[in-house]
Amino acid sequence: MGAHLRRGAAGLTGQAPAIVVHSLAHAVAALGAATEARLPIALLSAPEAGLTVGPGWWRALVDAGRAAVPDARFTAVLDCGDDSGAAQAAIRAGVKALVFTGRPDVIERLTAIAGQRGATLLIERPAAALDLGELFFADPETLRRRCADVLASI
Repeated sequence: MGAHLRRGAAGLTGQAPAIVVHSLAHAVAALGAATEARLPIALLSAPEAGLTVGPGWWRALVDAGRAAVPDARFTAVLDCGDDSGAAQAAIRAGVKALVFTGRPDVIERLTAIAGQRGATLLIERPAAALDLGELFFADPETLRRRCADVLASI
């Protein structure tokens, strides 16, 4: 595997738990709980979010989450599924870590492109410790508490 190609989040963030976020409220809750627990985490997009919400939305969410919880230690991973166009758009937009599950020959080319841009390409979606989609409309305290409970069990 190349310097910018990884199998999953473990190679990217050590043993950091991945939390799937679907909104800024989710990201802030996850980052806040992780900071309180003094743990690094991986913010993981919904499956194939690179196709549905796009890299611009993801970057804005990550930037706003970082501004809201500046002491958080995290990696943000955008899932582009097997769509090479979405993966290329993510790399061009400055996304630093993305999932691409497409053909091996395309993985090889995308790895080279990612390496030139300082991005990391994951070829498997990391397992999630928690998916906040089930709590999409929950209030901020409920979200933070759910994240804290999951992180405390790790």
